[in-house]
Formats: sequence, structure tokens, C-alpha cells
Amino acid sequence: MGTILSNDELDCGDSWLPPTVLLASMIVILCQFRRMYQEYIGYKASAHKAAGRLNTMVSVINKLTRFVPPQIWEPIVKSDSPVRVSNKRAKITIMFSDIVGFTELSDSLSSDNLADILNTYMHCMTSIADKHGAVLDKFIGDGMVCFFGEPNSRGSRQDALDCVAMAIDMRREMRTLRQKWRLMGFEGLYIRVGITTGYCHVGNFGSNSRLSYTIIGKEANLASRLESCAGKDQILVSESTYDYICHNYECEHVAAFCLKGIDEKVDAWQVLDPSASTGHLSKWVDHTLPGFNLHLNFKDMKDNDYQDIRARLNFALERIEQEEEKVVKSIAAESKREDANRK
Repeated sequence: MGTILSNDELDCGDSWLPPTVLLASMIVILCQFRRMYQEYIGYKASAHKAAGRLNTMVSVINKLTRFVPPQIWEPIVKSDSPVRVSNKRAKITIMFSDIVGFTELSDSLSSDNLADILNTYMHCMTSIADKHGAVLDKFIGDGMVCFFGEPNSRGSRQDALDCVAMAIDMRREMRTLRQKWRLMGFEGLYIRVGITTGYCHVGNFGSNSRLSYTIIGKEANLASRLESCAGKDQILVSESTYDYICHNYECEHVAAFCLKGIDEKVDAWQVLDPSASTGHLSKWVDHTLPGFNLHLNFKDMKDNDYQDIRARLNFALERIEQEEEKVVKSIAAESKREDANRK
């Protein structure tokens, strides 16, 4: 027996079920949205904390890298290479330098002035070392140790040439600093340099908890001894370095030194200033007199600098002519007074 449903019986318009289902669906959707929003807020807070920790780590790493040569920390940061006690024997060119007269000057200066002079000197010398690609090993008081050949070598001859070029630039920069310090009342500060080329052990020395990338060997001691023998503004090189650079730089034999810790006498050559020892147009012009300091570095000049330099030189020439006219007039007036007195 079948049951026939009429349209009136199928009418659900006044039923409570559809609104209830709709309300329940909305509640479920709102609960899901609330849960997803809370997760989003949590992820956002975590990402913000992670970004803060990353920025802090980057800031710390940037600060720590100032204590380590870039040739050492860059491979570690880029490739996450392992760091351990390891070294090898390699042919390198080593430079020792310091300031002549600094010890005597330190006895008569305040600690603030002494620190200012030393920091200015180290800043300028470090910039030059970075420009030439040297590994700045360490600062020793007013001295510094640099070397070429590891971890990136351009060949033994080119390493020696780069080292000597760096030393010459340091000597020239010291002339500018000396003029600046002279105006401040500090006299007699000169650089001296010792350079040699030979085999040393270079790499990470120390322990698993503390490492130092440095050089150890007889050649390092030789460079230090040569630096001690050098005079004001002298760059002394050993025979091994001289053989590499003699075709590019004019050198003058100084002496055969008996050095502490070295059995045989060591021949040393002085590297002459290229601007004074060649007949070619020099890339440098340096001349110093009391009240006058001319320092031109054509290597670092840019094309748009020449006009400004010419204008400043013309202004200086006009001032010199004005001062010269004053001197001539003063001499003429003095001469007239003397003539009048004689009459």
C-alpha cells in the first residue's frame, strides 16, 4: 500500500531546521576562521622574532669580521667551510712596518693625542693594505704585519710586487699624515718597512677553542729584523724579494747586516721612490717646505677632478703673488727709509 505526500506536507518554509543548519554552518566557519587567524598571528610573531634574531646575528657577524682579515672570514661565511687547526708550508712575501720615533713621542704626549695619532695611522694603513689585497695579520703596538701569497696567491713574483707597491703607498701616505701632525705640533714621525720572500708555515694556529690565522717561520723573523734595521722612510728588502722586483723598481744596495738569530749576513736593498728614481712621468708629486705641502696622486684622480684641482692651484698661485707683492713693497719701503736716513 503506497503513501502519497501532498505539496502541503512537503512545505518546509516554516520549519526551524534550515535556520538551525545555517546558523551551525556559520558558527563552524567562524570558528575555523578564528583558528586560522590565531595561527596566522602566531606565525607572524614567530617570523618577526626570527627576523629579529637574524638581524642581530648579521650585526654581530659584521662586528666580528672587523677582527679577522676578509680573506679568512669570507670563505667561512659563503660556503660554511669547516674551521680547525690546520696550516701548510707556502711561499709568501711578508712585510713588517712601524713608526720611527713613536716610542719617544709617546713619552711626551697625552694618552688621548697618542690614541688619535695611532688610530689615524692604522686607519690609513689598513685602507692601503685592503686596496692591494694584503692579509693584515696583526697590529703590534705602532707596527703592523701583512703578507701576500696565502690564501690567495697571484704567483710569487706578483705577490712580491704587490707587497712593495703597498709599502710605497704607505710611505707616501705617511708624508701626508706627517704634514697634518706637524700642523698639530707633532714632529718626526716616519714609517720604516722590512720585506722578505720565502717559505713559512701559514694557517690556523692555536686550539679548538681559540684560533689565529698567522705565519710562523724564519722568513717572518727576517722581515722583522730588516724592519728594525731600516731608517726613516726606508723600505728594506731581502735578496729573495729583490730578485723578484728589481726589474720593476729601482733599488740600492744598503749593506750586509748581521741580524740576531740568523747565522749568515743578510744583504739588504733599499727601494727608491719611483717618482724620484725614474725618468718617466711620475704618478706622484710630493714636495714639502715649512708652510707648504704639495701632494698629488694622479693614480687616484678622476677625469672630473682636474678642473677643480686646476682652479685650486690657480687660487693658490694668486695668493702667492699677493704675498710676494707685499714682500716686494715692504722691501722697497724699507729701502726708501734707509735712503732717507742716510740723507
